[in-house]
Amino acid sequence: MASQPIRLIAGLGNPGPDYEQTRHNAGFWLLDKLAQQHHLSFRTESKHHGQVCKLNLQGEEVRLLKPTTYMNRSGQAVASLANYFRIEPEQILVVHDELDLEPGQARLKTGGGHAGHNGLRDIMSVLGKREFHRLRIGIDHPNDRAAVVNYVLGRPSKEHRASIDQAIDKAIDSLPTIVKGDLQLAMNRLHSSR
Repeated sequence: MASQPIRLIAGLGNPGPDYEQTRHNAGFWLLDKLAQQHHLSFRTESKHHGQVCKLNLQGEEVRLLKPTTYMNRSGQAVASLANYFRIEPEQILVVHDELDLEPGQARLKTGGGHAGHNGLRDIMSVLGKREFHRLRIGIDHPNDRAAVVNYVLGRPSKEHRASIDQAIDKAIDSLPTIVKGDLQLAMNRLHSSR
């Protein structure tokens, strides 16, 4: 069953050079690569608390957003852009790092909890809904809950970064299908590939 077309893709991360190469910025990494492939540049839109650009994909006009609010306030930027362009939660795709997936894996899901991810938690809180779509980029888990904060704010090894980049490439390949609203087909392709 087809969903509504996606009109907003929000990649989560933290702004600034200190965070640029950290695992928590996997959402930024995907959007940067996507924009680069389409020869687009992000521009800072302070009224929407983020960097924004516009992409035409599959005949759909999609806004790309990198919040500049820091991870814990991601919802402020997502809600601002969504409200301004009258975009429903069901038309939003949030790209984020995922501790429960290995590097090299990308998974798509709709709704659900935040699993301790502060960016997702804030988006749910500000939107008041959880029915947005998530594109989860695996970064692996440190296997110690006390180590999670330092882990997500640390840099992956060269091997892990290469695997994460492969997952990002697979995820980008699936975006035309996702944007059209054919989420089941996108899931089948993404979830069956290694």
